[in-house]
Amino acid sequence: MTPPAPQRTPDTGPDDAPERGSAPRPQSLMLSFFGIHVLGTGTALSSASVIDALARADVGEDAVRSTLTRMVGRGLLDRHRRGRRMYFSLTERAAAVLADGEERVRRTGAVNHAWDGTWTLVGFSLPESWRRERHDLRSRLVWAGFGPLQSGLWAAPGRVDVAPIAAELGLGDRIRAFHGQAAAPTEAGPLLRTAFDLDAIAADYRAFLARWGADGPASADARDDLGRQLLLHTDWLELVRRDPYLPAEHLPEQWPAEAAEHTFRALSERYDPGARRIAEGLLDRWDPRT
Repeated sequence: MTPPAPQRTPDTGPDDAPERGSAPRPQSLMLSFFGIHVLGTGTALSSASVIDALARADVGEDAVRSTLTRMVGRGLLDRHRRGRRMYFSLTERAAAVLADGEERVRRTGAVNHAWDGTWTLVGFSLPESWRRERHDLRSRLVWAGFGPLQSGLWAAPGRVDVAPIAAELGLGDRIRAFHGQAAAPTEAGPLLRTAFDLDAIAADYRAFLARWGADGPASADARDDLGRQLLLHTDWLELVRRDPYLPAEHLPEQWPAEAAEHTFRALSERYDPGARRIAEGLLDRWDPRT
């Protein structure tokens, strides 16, 4: 059986992702930081300690403060005043975003070795005047691992739950979703090349290897292992979230995803112990439930 395709959420969807090849945005680094060091603890962090932590990844104080404010406005962080200090904790919505990212990074892997040939097809027809709705739907479909086959028809390998996307956008009566398998004369390999830009996806993985291979130049962008950890995890998560998790048997030879994943995991094991020690001495935590 094919495992369910990992679900992306709109809070960190395509409209928020940096352009290919650009430096990670402060919000992406902030989400990585909270995902690694806050998720599951129930604690809030003081703004001062967040500023100190992200300085390790070369993010300035003004950028951190404005990002915290923006994330509160977007419902990703809750703000708590305690005396003269301000603390920030994850909202339930942000925790769901980060749990999805952790699942994708830690357990799903970069290549789908368990695909059984099942596809999810989505058809839709929206009036020409619904430009914003069409843009939002396409963005959500891309984030959920779909690619366009032809006008109004999108496909994703595996079983994807489309109902939450339709409900969120209020388009349940405009979307038709099906699970099925390709039939002759349609073949999976050409179908993937039609729906997805395999060259661009491969280029992303090769760029990651060039940046991080053999502890590459990206390590010079950070002050210490905490900064290196944040940059590494942010780069990797943004990369795999752009990858629709395609079936291994239909990818080109020497597909670079697994080599990139090996590099990520090796460097993560190298940086994580030092990053945890630095974080333990740096972070000012408070439990808002007490």
